[in-house]
Amino acid sequence: MDSLTQLTLGAAVGVAVMGRRTAVWKAALWGGVCGTLPDLDALIDHGNPVLNMVLHRAETHALFWQTLAAPVVAAGIAATNRRGADVAPAGLGVISARGDRWRDRFPRWWLAVWLVFVTHALLDAMTVYGTQLALPFSNRPYALGSVFIIDPLYTLPLLGGLLATMVVRGEGRRRWNGATLALSTLYLGWSVLAQQHVEGVVRAQLAADRQAAPVERVLVTPTAFNTVLWRVVLMRPDGYDEGFYSLLDGGRPIRYATFPRDRALYEALREVDAVARIAAFSQGFFRVDEREGVVRITDLRMGQEPSYVFSFAVARRASPPEPIAPAQVGGRDDIDIEAALRWLWQRMWGADVDPPR
Repeated sequence: MDSLTQLTLGAAVGVAVMGRRTAVWKAALWGGVCGTLPDLDALIDHGNPVLNMVLHRAETHALFWQTLAAPVVAAGIAATNRRGADVAPAGLGVISARGDRWRDRFPRWWLAVWLVFVTHALLDAMTVYGTQLALPFSNRPYALGSVFIIDPLYTLPLLGGLLATMVVRGEGRRRWNGATLALSTLYLGWSVLAQQHVEGVVRAQLAADRQAAPVERVLVTPTAFNTVLWRVVLMRPDGYDEGFYSLLDGGRPIRYATFPRDRALYEALREVDAVARIAAFSQGFFRVDEREGVVRITDLRMGQEPSYVFSFAVARRASPPEPIAPAQVGGRDDIDIEAALRWLWQRMWGADVDPPR
């Protein structure tokens, strides 16, 4: 998920776990900091854009390494954060040094830091990018793909509850944070149910079309900022189909646009490191094509036709193709943002309109 969401989730988890054991602002501050730490791996340059992509959300997002790091980080936080008079039990005044020892503070901070780290990784795994939760035992990228990387319906309630907890005074103010944390978690559950429903619709339609070419893989993932309009990608032996389904379509069949992919070109380059890495990391949702003499490999999961974020030049067209140092050529600079948002809004509400190409 985006940095603001992870910071907010970390702060909310910190406040929920620490309760009255420290000031709300301290729990939110350290929770937000720890919620941001795993994504600092994006600052590491691994040597080329393909490696930078596939090695993001790796060790810093692995549950094993997070579990080892949590007590170290928590020890430092506990050493610098003493309880204040604002959290002393009623009638006892300022807590004494004997009642505020490091060894008493450390276990709760340990739990808070561990939960912030783990919830960061698990939330990332619900997007389509790919999070290597099981390192060092497996480098499999987990990608449920039930939420978009930015979803205001998840983030804004969480942020509102956290701010209310920090601003409102009174004994029950932490309930705001707990309530919106529960609400945002329920929203994630809704996203999984909606995704499963749409996939069921897709597979039922495929089963009814006995003349269609065989489908190797099916991808169902939400479009930007919502869980109402879903993008569907069907991978076939020599191409792929892209369609969209809104929960408000009223049972209308999904219409697909078909696009080619050069299977022979991929076979000629499949042993090239950059090609092999993207093919594996994308879990088979990729295309290899050639444009103006340059061979590209594109991850089809993030973006939609014709614009994709992760597309890389990997070879020059020759006989056989000549591998080159990977260079990122993907992006969304050519998108008409206004037209795209207008289409997204109309299509989300069930209008049968084609996406801007």
